[in-house]
Amino acid sequence: MKSNPAPVADPVVPQAPSIRGFDILSTAIAPAIWGSTYVVTTELLPTGIPLTVAMLRALPAGIALLVIVRTLPRGVWLWRSILLGAFNFSVFWWLLFVSAYRLPGGVAATVGAIQPLIVIGFARLALGNPVRPAAIASALVGIAGVALLVLTPAARLDPIGIAAGLGGALSMACGTVLSRKWQPPVSALTFTAWQLTAGGLLLLPVALSLEPFPSDLTTANALGFTWLGLIGAAATYFLWLRGIARLEPAVVSFLLFLSPLTAVMLGWVFLDQTLSPAQCSGMILIIGGIWFGQRSQKKVVSQFEVRLR
Repeated sequence: MKSNPAPVADPVVPQAPSIRGFDILSTAIAPAIWGSTYVVTTELLPTGIPLTVAMLRALPAGIALLVIVRTLPRGVWLWRSILLGAFNFSVFWWLLFVSAYRLPGGVAATVGAIQPLIVIGFARLALGNPVRPAAIASALVGIAGVALLVLTPAARLDPIGIAAGLGGALSMACGTVLSRKWQPPVSALTFTAWQLTAGGLLLLPVALSLEPFPSDLTTANALGFTWLGLIGAAATYFLWLRGIARLEPAVVSFLLFLSPLTAVMLGWVFLDQTLSPAQCSGMILIIGGIWFGQRSQKKVVSQFEVRLR
């Protein structure tokens, strides 16, 4: 494997509306697929081993991508990849699975839905992006929609699960903003490989020392790990990091509202769950929050020309 070349700053190039729309739609695929995580975790994976599950989701996928891209980080990108791997994968996935194991899916999703608000604040601090009141309002509308969609009167509030959900949202928000701030001179696929591998390696010794590795993995377990690793990690995080590189962090963060929407739809299709009028109202609010969030973050470009030469 070769090391990456010296960093070269890329100029910020305005996007044509059609290109921006494609970038938003392709990035939205990632959180839509992540909505399957709760169903896969509860229905297909062994219970009680969140660190091991997170490690097996990240490390094999990262190594597979490294074999493909054959490029290793060096210099400043080595420690940045480790830090981003910790934020986006090690810490986030560990806390995500803790939250999924200890909370009903509705409570976990509602707690995690606060992430767009955190991203807006971090983007202001780290990138100098303005805080638009319309963006705050859109995020609150989306959170309200998630609450209507997934919360039930019987939902239990486990303190550890709630703390894990909040910590996971904070961790991924940091990773999202820093992934935008630090753009290496390599492809998004290579950047994904670096972060996944770093995140998995950070989890490996902790998982091996604190949790027993399951000795009786079933076919269903194997299918769950394969889905979360190849599709839910390698493929989707490539799209996600590509979107972060092309769009504002707040723009991509609003797309995370698609995850609980997908989760509920999967439960309705595959688990025979019903949809109440309140849940349908929540879906409308989520879609509205995403749409208004995109509008509030859209940059106004006075003049833009695309010339084919």
